[in-house]
Amino acid sequence: MSSERLIYLPLGGAGEIGMNAYVYGYGKPDQERLIVVDLGVTFPDMDGTPGVDLILPDVTWLEERRDRIEAIFVTHAHEDHVGAVAHTYKSLGAPIYARAFTANIARRKMSEHGHPDDAVTVMGAWPEQRDFGPFKVGFLPISHSIPESGALVIDSPSGRVIHSGDFKLDKTPVVGEAFDPDLWAEVCKGGVKALVCDSTNVFSPVAGRSEITVGPEIEKLVKSASGMVVATTFASNVARVKTLADAAERAGRSIVLLGRSMRRMIEASIETGVLKDFPAVVSTEDAKSIPRENLMLLVTGSQGERRAASAQLARGKYMGLSMKEGDMFLFSSKTIPGNERGVIRIINAFSEMGVDVVDDSSGLYHVSGHANRPDLEALHDIVKPQILVPMHGEHRHLREHVKIAKAKGMAGVLAVNGMMIDLSGNAPTVAEYIETGRTYLDGSVQIGALDGVVRDRIRMALNGHVVVTLIIDDEDEPLGDPWCELMGLPETGSSNSALVDVLEHDLGQFLGRADAKTLRDDDKLGEALRRVVRNSAQGEIGKKPEVTVVVSRLH
Repeated sequence: MSSERLIYLPLGGAGEIGMNAYVYGYGKPDQERLIVVDLGVTFPDMDGTPGVDLILPDVTWLEERRDRIEAIFVTHAHEDHVGAVAHTYKSLGAPIYARAFTANIARRKMSEHGHPDDAVTVMGAWPEQRDFGPFKVGFLPISHSIPESGALVIDSPSGRVIHSGDFKLDKTPVVGEAFDPDLWAEVCKGGVKALVCDSTNVFSPVAGRSEITVGPEIEKLVKSASGMVVATTFASNVARVKTLADAAERAGRSIVLLGRSMRRMIEASIETGVLKDFPAVVSTEDAKSIPRENLMLLVTGSQGERRAASAQLARGKYMGLSMKEGDMFLFSSKTIPGNERGVIRIINAFSEMGVDVVDDSSGLYHVSGHANRPDLEALHDIVKPQILVPMHGEHRHLREHVKIAKAKGMAGVLAVNGMMIDLSGNAPTVAEYIETGRTYLDGSVQIGALDGVVRDRIRMALNGHVVVTLIIDDEDEPLGDPWCELMGLPETGSSNSALVDVLEHDLGQFLGRADAKTLRDDDKLGEALRRVVRNSAQGEIGKKPEVTVVVSRLH
Protein backbone atom coordinates (compact mmCIF):
# COMPACT_ATOMS: atom_id res chain seq x y z
CA MET A 1 0.00 0.00 0.00
CA SER A 2 1.22 3.49 -0.86
CA SER A 3 2.21 5.57 2.14
CA GLU A 4 0.80 8.62 0.38
CA ARG A 5 -2.77 9.66 1.06
CA LEU A 6 -5.53 11.92 -0.27
CA ILE A 7 -7.11 14.04 2.48
CA TYR A 8 -10.14 16.32 2.79
CA LEU A 9 -10.33 18.79 5.69
CA PRO A 10 -13.15 21.32 6.19
CA LEU A 11 -12.07 24.37 8.22
CA GLY A 12 -15.45 26.13 7.82
CA GLY A 13 -18.82 25.44 6.19
CA ALA A 14 -19.31 21.85 7.42
CA GLY A 15 -21.75 21.85 10.31
CA GLU A 16 -22.79 25.44 9.57
CA ILE A 17 -24.04 27.44 6.60
CA GLY A 18 -21.50 30.14 5.73
CA MET A 19 -17.76 30.74 6.20
CA ASN A 20 -16.75 28.02 3.73
CA ALA A 21 -13.12 26.85 3.72
CA TYR A 22 -12.05 23.38 2.55
CA VAL A 23 -8.59 21.84 2.19
CA TYR A 24 -7.48 18.93 0.01
CA GLY A 25 -4.04 17.38 0.32
CA TYR A 26 -2.01 14.62 -1.27
CA GLY A 27 1.29 13.12 -0.12
CA LYS A 28 2.89 11.41 2.87
CA PRO A 29 1.18 12.15 6.21
CA ASP A 30 1.91 15.73 7.31
CA GLN A 31 3.94 16.34 4.16
CA GLU A 32 0.95 16.64 1.81
CA ARG A 33 0.87 19.33 -0.86
CA LEU A 34 -2.31 21.29 -0.25
CA ILE A 35 -4.98 23.17 -2.19
CA VAL A 36 -7.65 25.33 -0.57
CA VAL A 37 -11.21 25.60 -1.92
CA ASP A 38 -13.05 28.81 -0.92
CA LEU A 39 -12.29 31.23 1.90
CA GLY A 40 -15.56 32.76 3.02
CA VAL A 41 -16.99 34.79 5.86
CA THR A 42 -20.09 34.68 8.00
CA PHE A 43 -21.83 37.66 9.56
CA PRO A 44 -22.01 38.68 13.22
CA ASP A 45 -25.12 39.43 15.25
CA MET A 46 -25.65 41.75 18.19
CA ASP A 47 -26.58 38.88 20.52
CA GLY A 48 -23.46 36.76 20.25
CA THR A 49 -20.83 38.96 18.59
CA PRO A 50 -21.59 42.64 19.34
CA GLY A 51 -19.40 45.16 17.54
CA VAL A 52 -17.70 42.54 15.37
CA ASP A 53 -17.55 43.40 11.64
CA LEU A 54 -17.01 39.97 10.09
CA ILE A 55 -16.38 36.39 11.16
CA LEU A 56 -13.61 34.50 9.32
CA PRO A 57 -12.47 30.88 9.51
CA ASP A 58 -9.44 30.26 11.72
CA VAL A 59 -6.70 29.40 9.23
CA THR A 60 -3.91 28.79 11.78
CA TRP A 61 -3.50 25.18 10.59
CA LEU A 62 -2.94 26.46 7.03
CA GLU A 63 -0.63 29.29 8.13
CA GLU A 64 1.62 26.73 9.82
CA ARG A 65 1.81 24.87 6.47
CA ARG A 66 1.81 27.82 4.10
CA ASP A 67 4.92 26.57 2.29
CA ARG A 68 2.88 23.50 1.24
CA ILE A 69 -0.12 25.39 -0.25
CA GLU A 70 -0.15 25.14 -4.05
CA ALA A 71 -3.16 27.40 -4.69
CA ILE A 72 -6.52 28.71 -3.48
CA PHE A 73 -9.61 28.19 -5.68
CA VAL A 74 -12.82 30.18 -5.36
CA THR A 75 -15.92 28.39 -6.67
CA HIS A 76 -18.12 31.52 -6.91
CA ALA A 77 -18.40 35.11 -5.70
CA HIS A 78 -20.78 34.83 -2.75
CA GLU A 79 -19.39 36.37 0.46
CA ASP A 80 -19.50 33.05 2.32
CA HIS A 81 -17.04 31.69 -0.28
CA VAL A 82 -14.87 34.67 -1.32
CA GLY A 83 -15.21 37.11 1.59
CA ALA A 84 -12.07 36.09 3.52
CA VAL A 85 -9.68 35.87 0.53
CA ALA A 86 -8.23 39.36 1.03
CA HIS A 87 -8.19 39.09 4.85
CA THR A 88 -6.12 35.88 4.77
CA TYR A 89 -3.86 36.71 1.81
CA LYS A 90 -1.02 38.10 3.95
CA SER A 91 -0.86 35.04 6.19
CA LEU A 92 -1.31 32.40 3.46
CA GLY A 93 0.36 34.12 0.49
CA ALA A 94 -0.87 31.54 -2.01
CA PRO A 95 -2.01 32.39 -5.57
CA ILE A 96 -5.80 32.56 -6.07
CA TYR A 97 -7.63 31.06 -9.07
CA ALA A 98 -11.21 31.77 -10.13
CA ARG A 99 -13.38 32.18 -13.21
CA ALA A 100 -13.66 35.67 -14.73
CA PHE A 101 -16.70 37.04 -12.84
CA THR A 102 -15.53 35.68 -9.47
CA ALA A 103 -11.99 36.94 -10.17
CA ASN A 104 -13.38 40.43 -10.85
CA ILE A 105 -15.09 40.49 -7.43
CA ALA A 106 -12.03 38.95 -5.70
CA ARG A 107 -9.70 41.55 -7.26
CA ARG A 108 -11.90 44.40 -6.02
CA LYS A 109 -11.58 42.97 -2.50
CA MET A 110 -7.83 42.51 -2.85
CA SER A 111 -7.27 46.09 -4.02
CA GLU A 112 -9.38 47.45 -1.11
CA HIS A 113 -6.81 45.77 1.17
CA GLY A 114 -3.79 46.94 -0.80
CA HIS A 115 -2.97 43.48 -2.21
CA PRO A 116 -1.74 43.06 -5.82
CA ASP A 117 -4.30 42.40 -8.56
CA ASP A 118 -2.11 39.74 -10.13
CA ALA A 119 -2.50 37.54 -7.04
CA VAL A 120 -5.81 36.50 -8.65
CA THR A 121 -5.58 34.47 -11.88
CA VAL A 122 -8.54 33.84 -14.19
CA MET A 123 -9.12 30.26 -15.27
CA GLY A 124 -11.46 29.26 -18.09
CA ALA A 125 -14.22 26.68 -17.84
CA TRP A 126 -13.83 22.94 -18.41
CA PRO A 127 -12.05 21.33 -20.29
CA GLU A 128 -9.26 23.71 -19.14
CA GLN A 129 -7.25 22.03 -16.38
CA ARG A 130 -3.99 23.10 -14.77
CA ASP A 131 -1.38 21.29 -12.71
CA PHE A 132 -0.86 22.22 -9.06
CA GLY A 133 1.71 19.88 -7.49
CA PRO A 134 0.15 16.40 -7.39
CA PHE A 135 -3.26 17.81 -8.40
CA LYS A 136 -4.82 18.69 -11.72
CA VAL A 137 -7.72 21.12 -11.26
CA GLY A 138 -10.48 22.44 -13.54
CA PHE A 139 -13.69 24.47 -13.15
CA LEU A 140 -16.81 22.58 -14.25
CA PRO A 141 -19.76 24.99 -14.86
CA ILE A 142 -22.85 24.51 -12.72
CA SER A 143 -25.85 26.80 -12.16
CA HIS A 144 -26.38 28.77 -8.94
CA SER A 145 -27.86 32.13 -7.90
CA ILE A 146 -24.75 34.03 -9.05
CA PRO A 147 -23.01 33.96 -12.46
CA GLU A 148 -20.19 31.57 -13.34
CA SER A 149 -20.41 29.18 -10.45
CA GLY A 150 -17.99 26.32 -10.90
CA ALA A 151 -17.72 22.90 -9.34
CA LEU A 152 -14.08 21.78 -9.11
CA VAL A 153 -12.74 18.66 -10.77
CA ILE A 154 -9.73 17.68 -8.66
CA ASP A 155 -7.59 14.88 -10.07
CA SER A 156 -5.05 13.23 -7.76
CA PRO A 157 -3.00 10.01 -7.90
CA SER A 158 -5.76 8.51 -5.69
CA GLY A 159 -8.55 9.34 -8.13
CA ARG A 160 -10.93 12.10 -9.19
CA VAL A 161 -12.79 14.23 -6.64
CA ILE A 162 -15.68 16.51 -7.60
CA HIS A 163 -16.27 19.44 -5.23
CA SER A 164 -19.77 20.65 -6.17
CA GLY A 165 -19.60 24.17 -4.74
CA ASP A 166 -23.09 25.67 -4.29
CA PHE A 167 -25.43 24.60 -7.03
CA LYS A 168 -28.89 24.00 -8.40
CA LEU A 169 -29.86 22.03 -11.50
CA ASP A 170 -31.22 24.89 -13.64
CA LYS A 171 -31.43 24.44 -17.41
CA THR A 172 -32.82 27.98 -17.93
CA PRO A 173 -30.98 30.19 -15.42
CA VAL A 174 -31.59 33.59 -17.24
CA VAL A 175 -27.96 34.69 -16.62
CA GLY A 176 -24.93 32.40 -16.59
CA GLU A 177 -24.55 28.83 -17.75
CA ALA A 178 -27.33 26.26 -17.77
CA PHE A 179 -26.71 22.94 -16.03
CA ASP A 180 -25.45 20.51 -18.67
CA PRO A 181 -26.06 16.89 -17.57
CA ASP A 182 -24.28 15.48 -20.66
CA LEU A 183 -21.09 17.41 -19.90
CA TRP A 184 -21.24 16.23 -16.28
CA ALA A 185 -21.80 12.61 -17.32
CA GLU A 186 -18.82 12.87 -19.69
CA VAL A 187 -16.55 14.23 -16.92
CA CYS A 188 -17.65 11.49 -14.50
CA LYS A 189 -17.65 8.48 -16.84
CA GLY A 190 -14.10 7.37 -15.92
CA GLY A 191 -15.18 6.98 -12.27
CA VAL A 192 -15.30 9.44 -9.38
CA LYS A 193 -13.65 8.67 -6.05
CA ALA A 194 -15.60 11.24 -4.02
CA LEU A 195 -18.34 13.81 -4.51
CA VAL A 196 -18.09 16.58 -1.91
CA CYS A 197 -21.59 18.00 -2.12
CA ASP A 198 -23.77 20.99 -1.15
CA SER A 199 -26.40 19.93 1.45
CA THR A 200 -28.32 23.20 2.08
CA ASN A 201 -31.76 22.11 0.83
CA VAL A 202 -31.55 18.39 1.60
CA PHE A 203 -34.84 18.60 3.54
CA SER A 204 -36.82 20.16 0.63
CA PRO A 205 -38.73 17.23 -0.88
CA VAL A 206 -39.81 18.78 -4.21
CA ALA A 207 -37.55 19.41 -7.20
CA GLY A 208 -36.22 22.96 -7.43
CA ARG A 209 -37.74 25.45 -9.87
CA SER A 210 -35.87 27.27 -12.61
CA GLU A 211 -35.03 30.96 -12.40
CA ILE A 212 -37.03 31.52 -15.61
CA THR A 213 -40.31 30.68 -13.80
CA VAL A 214 -40.03 33.83 -11.63
CA GLY A 215 -40.10 36.36 -14.51
CA PRO A 216 -43.74 36.15 -15.63
CA GLU A 217 -45.02 36.35 -12.02
CA ILE A 218 -42.89 39.41 -11.23
CA GLU A 219 -44.00 41.04 -14.47
CA LYS A 220 -47.69 40.54 -13.58
CA LEU A 221 -47.10 42.01 -10.12
CA VAL A 222 -45.24 45.10 -11.40
CA LYS A 223 -47.89 45.79 -14.06
CA SER A 224 -50.63 45.65 -11.41
CA ALA A 225 -48.95 48.25 -9.17
CA SER A 226 -50.30 51.81 -9.13
CA GLY A 227 -47.56 53.64 -7.19
CA MET A 228 -43.78 53.32 -7.14
CA VAL A 229 -42.42 49.77 -6.98
CA VAL A 230 -39.33 48.92 -4.93
CA ALA A 231 -37.84 45.42 -5.04
CA THR A 232 -35.00 43.84 -3.12
CA THR A 233 -33.02 40.67 -3.69
CA PHE A 234 -29.43 39.55 -3.12
CA ALA A 235 -27.29 41.90 -5.22
CA SER A 236 -25.20 38.89 -6.28
CA ASN A 237 -28.27 37.20 -7.80
CA VAL A 238 -27.61 38.95 -11.11
CA ALA A 239 -30.20 36.82 -12.93
CA ARG A 240 -32.90 38.00 -10.50
CA VAL A 241 -31.80 41.64 -10.73
CA LYS A 242 -32.08 41.31 -14.52
CA THR A 243 -35.51 39.64 -14.24
CA LEU A 244 -36.71 42.51 -12.04
CA ALA A 245 -35.22 45.13 -14.40
CA ASP A 246 -36.80 43.46 -17.45
CA ALA A 247 -40.20 43.43 -15.70
CA ALA A 248 -39.82 47.16 -14.96
CA GLU A 249 -38.89 47.91 -18.56
CA ARG A 250 -41.89 45.98 -19.92
CA ALA A 251 -44.16 47.86 -17.52
CA GLY A 252 -42.77 51.17 -18.87
CA ARG A 253 -40.93 52.04 -15.67
CA SER A 254 -37.51 53.69 -15.30
CA ILE A 255 -35.03 51.67 -13.24
CA VAL A 256 -32.87 52.96 -10.38
CA LEU A 257 -30.18 50.81 -8.71
CA LEU A 258 -29.73 51.68 -5.04
CA GLY A 259 -26.96 50.33 -2.81
CA ARG A 260 -23.25 49.92 -3.43
CA SER A 261 -23.22 46.14 -3.84
CA MET A 262 -26.12 46.25 -6.34
CA ARG A 263 -24.17 48.60 -8.62
CA ARG A 264 -20.90 46.70 -8.07
CA MET A 265 -22.38 43.32 -9.07
CA ILE A 266 -24.03 44.70 -12.21
CA GLU A 267 -20.77 46.49 -13.19
CA ALA A 268 -18.77 43.28 -12.67
CA SER A 269 -21.31 41.31 -14.74
CA ILE A 270 -21.10 43.77 -17.63
CA GLU A 271 -17.27 44.06 -17.44
CA THR A 272 -16.85 40.28 -17.62
CA GLY A 273 -19.45 39.80 -20.36
CA VAL A 274 -21.78 37.76 -18.15
CA LEU A 275 -24.54 40.32 -18.66
CA LYS A 276 -25.08 41.54 -22.18
CA ASP A 277 -28.44 43.31 -22.32
CA PHE A 278 -29.29 44.97 -19.02
CA PRO A 279 -31.96 47.69 -19.38
CA ALA A 280 -30.88 51.34 -19.08
CA VAL A 281 -30.87 52.77 -15.56
CA VAL A 282 -31.43 56.34 -14.36
CA SER A 283 -29.64 58.22 -11.57
CA THR A 284 -31.30 59.08 -8.26
CA GLU A 285 -31.20 62.76 -9.32
CA ASP A 286 -33.15 62.07 -12.53
CA ALA A 287 -35.54 59.77 -10.65
CA LYS A 288 -36.81 62.71 -8.58
CA SER A 289 -38.35 64.29 -11.69
CA ILE A 290 -40.02 61.07 -12.92
CA PRO A 291 -43.63 60.36 -11.79
CA ARG A 292 -43.76 57.69 -9.05
CA GLU A 293 -45.92 55.33 -11.08
CA ASN A 294 -43.19 55.23 -13.74
CA LEU A 295 -40.37 54.23 -11.34
CA MET A 296 -38.94 50.95 -10.09
CA LEU A 297 -36.11 50.93 -7.56
CA LEU A 298 -33.91 47.84 -7.20
CA VAL A 299 -32.37 48.02 -3.74
CA THR A 300 -30.02 46.15 -1.41
CA GLY A 301 -31.02 44.85 2.02
CA SER A 302 -33.16 41.74 1.45
CA GLN A 303 -32.00 40.39 4.84
CA GLY A 304 -32.94 43.47 6.84
CA GLU A 305 -29.36 44.77 7.12
CA ARG A 306 -29.54 48.07 9.02
CA ARG A 307 -27.30 50.10 6.72
CA ALA A 308 -28.65 48.79 3.40
CA ALA A 309 -30.97 50.76 1.12
CA SER A 310 -34.22 48.99 2.09
CA ALA A 311 -33.72 49.64 5.82
CA GLN A 312 -32.91 53.31 5.13
CA LEU A 313 -36.07 53.68 3.02
CA ALA A 314 -38.01 52.07 5.89
CA ARG A 315 -36.57 54.73 8.22
CA GLY A 316 -37.65 57.55 5.91
CA LYS A 317 -35.31 58.50 3.09
CA TYR A 318 -32.42 57.21 1.00
CA MET A 319 -30.54 59.29 -1.60
CA GLY A 320 -33.44 61.76 -1.60
CA LEU A 321 -36.05 59.08 -2.41
CA SER A 322 -38.83 57.98 -0.04
CA MET A 323 -41.81 55.62 0.03
CA LYS A 324 -45.43 56.80 0.21
CA GLU A 325 -48.88 55.31 0.76
CA GLY A 326 -49.90 53.17 -2.22
CA ASP A 327 -46.32 52.20 -3.16
CA MET A 328 -45.31 48.53 -3.28
CA PHE A 329 -42.24 46.83 -1.79
CA LEU A 330 -41.29 43.34 -3.02
CA PHE A 331 -38.96 40.90 -1.27
CA SER A 332 -37.80 38.73 -4.20
CA SER A 333 -35.77 36.67 -1.75
CA LYS A 334 -35.98 34.24 1.13
CA THR A 335 -35.12 35.37 4.65
CA ILE A 336 -32.08 33.46 5.91
CA PRO A 337 -32.75 31.92 9.36
CA GLY A 338 -31.53 34.37 12.00
CA ASN A 339 -32.41 37.49 9.98
CA GLU A 340 -36.17 37.41 10.62
CA ARG A 341 -36.24 40.23 13.20
CA GLY A 342 -34.53 42.75 10.91
CA VAL A 343 -36.82 41.88 8.00
CA ILE A 344 -40.01 42.08 10.11
CA ARG A 345 -38.89 45.47 11.48
CA ILE A 346 -38.68 46.78 7.88
CA ILE A 347 -42.04 45.24 6.89
CA ASN A 348 -43.76 46.90 9.86
CA ALA A 349 -42.12 50.28 9.15
CA PHE A 350 -43.39 50.15 5.57
CA SER A 351 -46.82 49.05 6.77
CA GLU A 352 -47.01 52.16 8.96
CA MET A 353 -46.31 54.26 5.84
CA GLY A 354 -49.19 52.59 3.97
CA VAL A 355 -46.81 50.69 1.67
CA ASP A 356 -47.98 47.26 0.43
CA VAL A 357 -45.29 44.66 1.17
CA VAL A 358 -45.15 41.47 -0.91
CA ASP A 359 -42.88 38.70 0.35
CA ASP A 360 -42.13 35.22 -0.93
CA SER A 361 -44.68 33.36 1.22
CA SER A 362 -46.59 32.58 -2.00
CA GLY A 363 -43.46 30.99 -3.52
CA LEU A 364 -44.05 32.97 -6.74
CA TYR A 365 -41.32 35.62 -6.59
CA HIS A 366 -38.21 33.68 -5.55
CA VAL A 367 -36.49 30.37 -6.24
CA SER A 368 -33.63 28.97 -4.22
CA GLY A 369 -30.07 28.84 -5.53
CA HIS A 370 -29.50 25.44 -3.90
CA ALA A 371 -30.46 21.94 -5.04
CA ASN A 372 -33.43 20.33 -3.27
CA ARG A 373 -33.39 16.65 -2.30
CA PRO A 374 -34.54 15.26 -5.71
CA ASP A 375 -31.89 17.42 -7.44
CA LEU A 376 -29.15 16.21 -5.08
CA GLU A 377 -30.18 12.65 -5.89
CA ALA A 378 -30.11 13.44 -9.61
CA LEU A 379 -26.52 14.70 -9.27
CA HIS A 380 -25.55 11.57 -7.29
CA ASP A 381 -26.93 9.48 -10.16
CA ILE A 382 -24.90 11.38 -12.77
CA VAL A 383 -21.62 11.44 -10.80
CA LYS A 384 -21.95 7.93 -9.27
CA PRO A 385 -19.21 8.56 -6.69
CA GLN A 386 -17.68 5.82 -4.60
CA ILE A 387 -17.81 8.13 -1.54
CA LEU A 388 -20.24 10.97 -0.78
CA VAL A 389 -19.00 13.72 1.56
CA PRO A 390 -21.73 16.25 2.43
CA MET A 391 -20.68 19.87 3.06
CA HIS A 392 -22.31 23.33 3.14
CA GLY A 393 -24.93 22.57 5.77
CA GLU A 394 -25.65 22.41 9.47
CA HIS A 395 -25.07 19.09 11.23
CA ARG A 396 -28.67 17.95 10.61
CA HIS A 397 -28.29 18.61 6.85
CA LEU A 398 -25.01 16.67 6.63
CA ARG A 399 -26.46 13.75 8.59
CA GLU A 400 -29.54 13.53 6.38
CA HIS A 401 -27.36 13.66 3.25
CA VAL A 402 -25.24 10.75 4.53
CA LYS A 403 -28.44 8.74 5.11
CA ILE A 404 -29.49 9.30 1.48
CA ALA A 405 -26.04 8.22 0.25
CA LYS A 406 -26.07 5.03 2.32
CA ALA A 407 -29.60 4.15 1.15
CA LYS A 408 -28.26 4.34 -2.41
CA GLY A 409 -25.28 2.09 -1.69
CA MET A 410 -22.61 4.80 -1.56
CA ALA A 411 -20.12 5.17 1.26
CA GLY A 412 -21.12 8.38 3.07
CA VAL A 413 -19.06 10.21 5.66
CA LEU A 414 -20.24 12.90 8.05
CA ALA A 415 -17.29 15.29 8.27
CA VAL A 416 -17.66 18.50 10.29
CA ASN A 417 -15.13 21.32 10.62
CA GLY A 418 -11.79 20.02 11.86
CA MET A 419 -12.30 16.36 10.84
CA MET A 420 -9.57 15.31 8.44
CA ILE A 421 -10.84 12.50 6.21
CA ASP A 422 -8.53 10.07 4.42
CA LEU A 423 -10.13 9.37 1.03
CA SER A 424 -7.36 7.09 -0.27
CA GLY A 425 -8.81 3.66 0.47
CA ASN A 426 -12.13 2.15 -0.55
CA ALA A 427 -13.84 3.45 2.58
CA PRO A 428 -13.27 6.92 4.03
CA THR A 429 -11.63 7.04 7.47
CA VAL A 430 -11.03 9.84 9.96
CA ALA A 431 -7.29 10.52 9.85
CA GLU A 432 -7.18 13.08 12.66
CA TYR A 433 -8.97 15.98 14.34
CA ILE A 434 -7.72 19.54 13.84
CA GLU A 435 -8.38 22.50 16.16
CA THR A 436 -10.67 24.84 14.19
CA GLY A 437 -12.64 27.90 15.11
CA ARG A 438 -13.41 31.44 14.13
CA THR A 439 -11.52 34.68 13.88
CA TYR A 440 -13.31 37.98 14.33
CA LEU A 441 -12.56 41.06 12.27
CA ASP A 442 -13.10 43.76 14.87
CA GLY A 443 -12.61 47.15 13.23
CA SER A 444 -9.31 46.69 11.42
CA VAL A 445 -7.91 44.03 13.77
CA GLN A 446 -8.35 40.25 13.65
CA ILE A 447 -8.96 38.68 17.06
CA GLY A 448 -9.48 35.07 18.12
CA ALA A 449 -12.96 33.99 19.18
CA LEU A 450 -11.53 32.83 22.52
CA ASP A 451 -9.46 35.97 23.22
CA GLY A 452 -12.13 37.25 25.60
CA VAL A 453 -12.66 40.59 23.83
CA VAL A 454 -16.21 39.86 22.73
CA ARG A 455 -17.03 38.05 25.98
CA ASP A 456 -16.04 41.18 27.95
CA ARG A 457 -18.09 43.34 25.57
CA ILE A 458 -21.16 41.16 26.14
CA ARG A 459 -20.66 41.35 29.92
CA MET A 460 -20.46 45.15 29.78
CA ALA A 461 -23.57 45.26 27.59
CA LEU A 462 -25.51 43.04 30.00
CA ASN A 463 -24.24 44.39 33.33
CA GLY A 464 -22.98 47.97 32.83
CA HIS A 465 -19.58 49.25 33.94
CA VAL A 466 -18.12 51.07 36.93
CA VAL A 467 -14.66 52.67 37.07
CA VAL A 468 -13.32 53.14 40.63
CA THR A 469 -10.39 55.55 41.08
CA LEU A 470 -8.39 55.75 44.30
CA ILE A 471 -5.23 57.70 45.19
CA ILE A 472 -2.87 56.29 47.88
CA ASP A 473 -0.27 58.65 49.40
CA ASP A 474 3.39 57.86 50.06
CA GLU A 475 2.52 56.51 53.53
CA ASP A 476 0.14 53.93 52.01
CA GLU A 477 -2.93 55.79 53.25
CA PRO A 478 -5.93 56.72 51.03
CA LEU A 479 -5.86 60.35 49.93
CA GLY A 480 -9.53 61.29 50.24
CA ASP A 481 -12.37 58.96 49.26
CA PRO A 482 -12.45 56.84 46.09
CA TRP A 483 -14.72 58.09 43.32
CA CYS A 484 -16.80 56.19 40.76
CA GLU A 485 -17.81 56.72 37.15
CA LEU A 486 -20.84 54.75 35.92
CA MET A 487 -21.74 53.66 32.39
CA GLY A 488 -24.91 51.85 31.33
CA LEU A 489 -26.39 51.79 34.85
CA PRO A 490 -29.50 53.45 36.33
CA GLU A 491 -28.85 56.64 38.28
CA THR A 492 -30.78 55.62 41.41
CA GLY A 493 -31.41 52.31 43.11
CA SER A 494 -33.79 50.89 45.73
CA SER A 495 -32.70 53.33 48.48
CA ASN A 496 -33.70 56.28 46.23
CA SER A 497 -30.22 57.76 46.65
CA ALA A 498 -27.93 58.37 43.68
CA LEU A 499 -26.23 55.04 42.90
CA VAL A 500 -22.85 56.73 42.55
CA ASP A 501 -23.20 58.18 46.10
CA VAL A 502 -24.14 54.78 47.57
CA LEU A 503 -21.15 53.08 45.90
CA GLU A 504 -18.69 55.81 46.98
CA HIS A 505 -20.05 55.73 50.54
CA ASP A 506 -19.66 51.93 50.80
CA LEU A 507 -16.15 52.10 49.31
CA GLY A 508 -15.22 54.82 51.88
CA GLN A 509 -16.57 52.66 54.72
CA PHE A 510 -14.53 49.68 53.50
CA LEU A 511 -11.30 51.74 53.26
CA GLY A 512 -11.83 52.99 56.82
CA ARG A 513 -11.73 49.35 57.97
CA ALA A 514 -8.99 48.07 55.61
CA ASP A 515 -5.77 46.84 57.22
CA ALA A 516 -2.28 48.09 56.25
CA LYS A 517 -1.44 44.84 54.44
CA THR A 518 -4.39 45.23 52.05
CA LEU A 519 -3.62 48.92 51.44
CA ARG A 520 -0.04 48.07 50.43
CA ASP A 521 -1.05 45.35 47.92
CA ASP A 522 -2.58 46.65 44.66
CA ASP A 523 -4.02 43.26 43.69
CA LYS A 524 -5.67 42.63 47.04
CA LEU A 525 -6.97 46.18 47.23
CA GLY A 526 -8.35 46.09 43.69
CA GLU A 527 -10.12 42.78 44.31
CA ALA A 528 -11.65 44.03 47.56
CA LEU A 529 -12.91 47.29 46.01
CA ARG A 530 -14.37 45.36 43.07
CA ARG A 531 -16.26 43.08 45.47
CA VAL A 532 -17.67 46.06 47.42
CA VAL A 533 -18.99 47.71 44.25
CA ARG A 534 -20.55 44.49 42.93
CA ASN A 535 -22.25 43.66 46.26
CA SER A 536 -23.52 47.22 46.81
CA ALA A 537 -24.85 47.43 43.26
CA GLN A 538 -26.55 44.03 43.67
CA GLY A 539 -28.35 45.39 46.74
CA GLU A 540 -29.34 48.66 45.04
CA ILE A 541 -30.19 47.64 41.48
CA GLY A 542 -30.17 43.81 41.44
CA LYS A 543 -27.18 43.67 39.09
CA LYS A 544 -23.45 43.09 39.47
CA PRO A 545 -21.67 45.44 37.04
CA GLU A 546 -18.25 44.95 35.50
CA VAL A 547 -15.74 46.93 37.59
CA THR A 548 -12.39 48.47 36.68
CA VAL A 549 -10.25 49.67 39.62
CA VAL A 550 -7.52 52.27 39.08
CA VAL A 551 -5.17 52.71 42.06
CA SER A 552 -2.63 55.56 41.76
CA ARG A 553 0.21 55.69 44.29
CA LEU A 554 2.14 58.87 45.12
CA HIS A 555 5.79 57.87 45.59
